[in-house]
Amino acid sequence: MKQITDFKLIEKQDYGNVSWLKLQSESDLPAILPGQFVEVRVDGSPKTYLRRPISIHDVDAENRCIELLVAKVGEGSTTLTMLPIGATVNLVLPLGNGFTYPEKGEEVLLVGGGVGIAPMLYFAKMLKMKGFEPALLLGGKTEKNLMRLDEYRRWGATFVTTEDGSMGEKGFVTQHSIWSDKTFDKVYVCGPKPMMKAVFAVTKENDIWCEVSLENMMACGLGACLCCVEKTVEGNTCVCKEGPVFNTRRLLW
Repeated sequence: MKQITDFKLIEKQDYGNVSWLKLQSESDLPAILPGQFVEVRVDGSPKTYLRRPISIHDVDAENRCIELLVAKVGEGSTTLTMLPIGATVNLVLPLGNGFTYPEKGEEVLLVGGGVGIAPMLYFAKMLKMKGFEPALLLGGKTEKNLMRLDEYRRWGATFVTTEDGSMGEKGFVTQHSIWSDKTFDKVYVCGPKPMMKAVFAVTKENDIWCEVSLENMMACGLGACLCCVEKTVEGNTCVCKEGPVFNTRRLLW
């Protein structure tokens, strides 16, 4: 069930143009699935009229906390990264549909690029808690773009690529040796669309089941404004309502 809830910012850390925010609610959190997102009201930004959609990075239901990774893209998101500890942040949550869990015994790979690594932490944690051993493949332009790696390593074997070779294997996520070293039954992807399309091409060539979390521009988060439409085999679909997670078989890629 969706809630509109005030949270308090209790921790934050900056990683270049991305900030990690930890928010706590006074009330219990609703059930949240990996891959879902929140719509954040931006206070203190006169030119920001609409809420901002942000992937849920992690959830601590026991302590009523959620975590977000916020990239500084425009005035709204930059304002969020500049909030002081103790600030009130109003969220609509949870929104959208999450990732599909694998079947027992299946080998899974979670692939994240840039700030698209965000939803993979909570998903990896939930997979681990359900008895899976997920592998994670995270990519960035440089090592500065790869954040919170110790957290990811808690929940699965974590592999890294950087375009400049400053950490892990040099190149793109599709060029990592893991694709030839291991076999996967399911692959889950989030990041820039060109990266997701490239991973999709690899999975298609190798006949691997694949889901992607799209990052289309969103406004309402409820399927009313139609600004996040994606073309699918069933016709135009609102990403915020029917996604953001889609099986690649549904997409016209």
